Amino acid sequence: MRKFIIDTDTASDDAVALVMALRHPEIDVRAITVVGGNVPLPQAVQNALYTVELCGASAPVYAGCAKPLLRDLETAEDVHGNDGMGDIGLPLSGRAQADGHAADALRRVINDNAGDITLVTLGPLTNVALALLREPALAQRVSHCYIMGGIGSGHGNITPTAEFNIWVDPEAAKIVYESGLDITMVGWDISWKYATFDAEQAADIRNVGTALAEFVVDIQATLTEFSKTENALPGFDLPDPITMAAALDRDICKYEKRHVEVMTGAGLARGITVVDWLGVTGRAPNIHVATSADRAAFVQLLKQSVS
Repeated sequence: MRKFIIDTDTASDDAVALVMALRHPEIDVRAITVVGGNVPLPQAVQNALYTVELCGASAPVYAGCAKPLLRDLETAEDVHGNDGMGDIGLPLSGRAQADGHAADALRRVINDNAGDITLVTLGPLTNVALALLREPALAQRVSHCYIMGGIGSGHGNITPTAEFNIWVDPEAAKIVYESGLDITMVGWDISWKYATFDAEQAADIRNVGTALAEFVVDIQATLTEFSKTENALPGFDLPDPITMAAALDRDICKYEKRHVEVMTGAGLARGITVVDWLGVTGRAPNIHVATSADRAAFVQLLKQSVS
């Protein structure tokens, strides 16, 4: 069994990624830590708890940072719905989180499983940055960290050049990227190229015929409309699930190690992940950047998780 910690700002695509990990026969999810991002923290916690319950799992869910380190929180209910789960009427309240702060849970679980833990981040990196600020040596105790964030190449989804998770808390992202963690970045460019589902492809997932298959499609209702009108896509895309797929089976993506720096400026300079593809800065490569993905293998893994 491989041991995972998943840090998430649980909305519709995060929930699918959680299903993929919680339902995988070889993955032991030791903790789910939640951060404010797509939706405010209390809603993100309830969404994670609901998903764990739906999967029949028992992973503890910890609430963490409600806002970025130095900025106000800016959320994305216009993308994922007011409840973050497509506004389809799910009962997303009343469940009890685990005691303690997410940053402390990260430190404890990593230290208890030093060298044997995979960290998968699906939201802003505030919780992870706080844990690293408190205990920098954690970076050497994580086996590998997969980050859904940034842009390897191409355009962004919150500004022309930035991806939402990094943009929400660029200061936290900069801390994490420069921490010495062994990081793989699966940018939004991988999602819109390899993890977009039009109506026919979404129906193919639904036709698996289980309650989980219906769930992972139904909760994309708001995202589907946003993706068509704002992102010029034929349907919803699943950035967090394709990142989780890479964590579950590294061969699903291909990678190149390059130097990546996070910009913390204002306006269009906020949250850019600058990838030095040609080595012009002379700085040592620090991040494994996903460059492509095996679409068929990803879809097969997703179908298996809801079968």
